[in-house]
Amino acid sequence: MKRGKQVALGIAVLALGGLGACAATTSPPLLLSHLDSVAGGGKGAALVAEAVPFGEHGQTLDVWRAADGTPDAKRPVLIFWHGGGWVKGARQDYAFAGRAFARQGFVVVVPDYRKVPQVRFPAFIEDAADAVAWTRDNIARYGGDPGAIGFSGHSAGAHTAVLLALDPRWLSAANVDPGIVKAVVGLSGAYDFYPFTTKRSIDAMSAYPEPEITQPITFARADAPPMLLITSSEDTTVRPRNAINLTARLKQKGAVVEMINYQGLDHEEVVMALSKPFRGKGPVLEDSTRFLKQHLKPAE
Repeated sequence: MKRGKQVALGIAVLALGGLGACAATTSPPLLLSHLDSVAGGGKGAALVAEAVPFGEHGQTLDVWRAADGTPDAKRPVLIFWHGGGWVKGARQDYAFAGRAFARQGFVVVVPDYRKVPQVRFPAFIEDAADAVAWTRDNIARYGGDPGAIGFSGHSAGAHTAVLLALDPRWLSAANVDPGIVKAVVGLSGAYDFYPFTTKRSIDAMSAYPEPEITQPITFARADAPPMLLITSSEDTTVRPRNAINLTARLKQKGAVVEMINYQGLDHEEVVMALSKPFRGKGPVLEDSTRFLKQHLKPAE
């Protein structure tokens, strides 16, 4: 099959089924990563470290940077946590996100984390904090600036990114200065969802004895890292009220926060828009990059 037909077929499959339909052995995000690569999304980005172990529970991570990048550079760093409702997802499935941000000049870390039902909250948050510790200690060898680290993620990954940034206990427990995070971009994240009403949130969070600790909105504060909270009008998986409510609380506290509500996009389409074939769905990559570069200043 010619390249153009491959792209057209992949787009047709994804357009018909979104990220909710997939082949029996291929996850939808991995299919999207393959499609992104075929469509040219891999040009200009390089996987410079793959399945690197970190933490104490078998976690691994990937590192992406611009293909013309060198270890001597000091590029801003983005840690991107994938979604999947705390029950599924894998770092390699989100190569499209790693490549997208690497092409924008970031050194991108995409970590794995433990999932439900093997673990419950806060194990996946603790894994995320371990990924931050690894990044602080190792990212310079890949051309990243440990003084210019930002967080991002989609869905459950956005919950992780924002909770880590707002509640200092998790980074502190990993012997990381909570001030390490300079900016956060949350894509379609869950920030204000108690009481728990869905199976995934119940399974992931309800066993924790203090449910308010699971909610990023609990920890809104004036000195929070600058945040861009992205949502979309047709998101019925993580409803826009999560971003709306957290934005309002952060503004009330006097924090630096922006919110964008993309009209007509659903939950999956927000992250799909990071990929080259679906970038026309909305300027998610452009808006995220603008915000991150505004706040991830090189270390003096």
